[in-house]
Amino acid sequence: MGSLDLSGRKALVTGGAQGLGEGMAKALAAAGAKVVISDIQKDTGEAVADALDQEYGAGNGFVAHDVTDDGSWENAVVAANDILGGLDILVNNAGVEITSLLTEVTADDARKMLEVNLLGSILGVKWGLRTMRPDGLAGQGGAIINVASVAATIAFPGIAVYSATKSGIDRLTRVAAMESGKLGYGVRVNSIYPGLVPTAMGAGLANDCAEIGLFESPEAAVAAVIGLTPAGRLGEVSDMADAVVFLASNEARFITGIGLPVDGGMGM
Repeated sequence: MGSLDLSGRKALVTGGAQGLGEGMAKALAAAGAKVVISDIQKDTGEAVADALDQEYGAGNGFVAHDVTDDGSWENAVVAANDILGGLDILVNNAGVEITSLLTEVTADDARKMLEVNLLGSILGVKWGLRTMRPDGLAGQGGAIINVASVAATIAFPGIAVYSATKSGIDRLTRVAAMESGKLGYGVRVNSIYPGLVPTAMGAGLANDCAEIGLFESPEAAVAAVIGLTPAGRLGEVSDMADAVVFLASNEARFITGIGLPVDGGMGM
């Protein structure tokens, strides 16, 4: 994006070791923010944080973090505050997708998606608000950006449980924005709905949709998505990362409680 200035801002990005999270962390750093990566993948996450230091200057960091655990969340926001000297941007990005027809869904797979995608974001909002509100550890207000999905707005086969979790993030975002405003927390809460991006997760979805018989091949699955997208292409990591930078920036100062589609028109 380039024109938005986040100098002096301090961000925590969950699931930042790869994929969309890594791209979002890099875009925030490129805009001037200092960033703590949180992830269950320690070595990969530390490598991303080191790369941020090398490219954008020292002061970034990594914290091992299980987003489904309340205590791990508390540790993550305390560690981020210690590393950065504050916290005013939180990106709830960590997520998992397990493709299955509804007739074949297992309780364990459903539970994993509910816990990582939905519970993880619920706890993220909890600790983000606690940390950023006036009586919090950081206490300077800020912005929380939750990562939902175009799956929250369309009926695409094979991803029913994933879609349900991402729809839940939509409602969570809006209620959190209302509570933050009514209680004077000074924290804006928004979400984005990414379209399909050819990350490891996106490629896995295409492969899985073919494997369970929904499409003849992964290529056919991708073609179906592009066919539903007026922009005529898949999303790129930078498309999603730039939207996060915007919602975190002062240019979005009067925007809260929204779900911003970044899907090339797929979900309209």
